[in-house]
Amino acid sequence: MRLRHETEADHDAVRRVVEAAFGREDEARLVTRLHEEGDAAIALVAEVDGRIAGHVMFSPMRAPQGALGLAPISVRPDLHGNGIGGALIRRGLEEARTRGASAVFVLGDPPYYTRFGFSPEKARGYATPFAGPFLMALELTPGALRGEGELSYARAFDDLAE
Repeated sequence: MRLRHETEADHDAVRRVVEAAFGREDEARLVTRLHEEGDAAIALVAEVDGRIAGHVMFSPMRAPQGALGLAPISVRPDLHGNGIGGALIRRGLEEARTRGASAVFVLGDPPYYTRFGFSPEKARGYATPFAGPFLMALELTPGALRGEGELSYARAFDDLAE
């Protein structure tokens, strides 16, 4: 498996992987829109046998300042269980730290994301349409999250919140 930054030449293959992973087009449209609006802060792909096997994107949050949103993470269904998603998340978090991000928020399965240090408790108290037990946060800078205030993803996520 080879991890690298996504390029424009990857967009069609990434779209196919995202659609296959989710079984619908919503998340693929989200990826496209994040690119179009300049909100693809970190976009990585995993290659297996020279083909795109997985993709992860981190986008800047409107609030809290300095935080990133991790979404979506996609792996081809025929390759689930091979550590591709985890490798993409770990590499993305490393890059987020290097770039000085203060925190990362994700909406997903707690047993999966807590393995990477995400915590539902760190996200509690933030006002967002995505609030609930599946919203989690990871501080990259100790003390960055106060546990209160507004939580606002990049504008491309607004359609998903409706």
